[in-house]
Amino acid sequence: MNLKKSIPNILTLLNLLSGTIAVIFAVQGELVLAAYLVFLGIFFDFFDGFAARLLNVQGELGKQLDSLADVVTSGVVPGIVLYQLLKTKNTLEILNTEIISWESQKIEFLPFVGLLITLAAAYRLAKFNIDERQTSSFIGLPTPAASLVVLSLPLILEFSSIEFAATIIENKWFLVVLTLVLSFLMNAEIPLFSLKFKNFTWKDNQQKFVFLMCTMLLVIIFQFVAIPLVILLYILLSFLKKK
Repeated sequence: MNLKKSIPNILTLLNLLSGTIAVIFAVQGELVLAAYLVFLGIFFDFFDGFAARLLNVQGELGKQLDSLADVVTSGVVPGIVLYQLLKTKNTLEILNTEIISWESQKIEFLPFVGLLITLAAAYRLAKFNIDERQTSSFIGLPTPAASLVVLSLPLILEFSSIEFAATIIENKWFLVVLTLVLSFLMNAEIPLFSLKFKNFTWKDNQQKFVFLMCTMLLVIIFQFVAIPLVILLYILLSFLKKK
């Protein structure tokens, strides 16, 4: 085995491993641990592509493996997290809809809406693999970005002192709308800039440097609440670049 060619794929498999373990924790309701593991997986996801470009070992196998790993880390896990956040005792009373009643157990419909983000992520990743327009930029919100928004929610609930943010997240209809919006953005024909650096000059990367500096500032001020704000900033800066 050529170790040089294997390094990017090993990083991709570490992304998949992180996502798989995150699935286990998310199913058990350990959403904070699941969030940390997804962040770790996204870290590996960023550096597998960076390593492939650096070592000049990009190939079709790595491309397909990367998407398969992202389906788990940035697709399945966010869907389960949204399912868990939407799972409340009062859901059926609000919808007045009972799908299945087995003795005293009821299966609620609304939490399964969260799994739409899993389907949208899988569809986007499949499109990405055959779309030759997305070599140096993105069309539609990348799945890791959407995943970061979702996985920030349990962290905000657990660690943020901003009560307004927690109140919004605990509103199930906000979560439904967020699921639909993120699912749409991932597959919309919206051009978004990439954080891939060909060089580190200010002239060629002004927008990226501005985005990274604003990201650091937002994280310092708002901590975990900064994550959805950063993704919103990313979309806004992309629109400004287009104009």
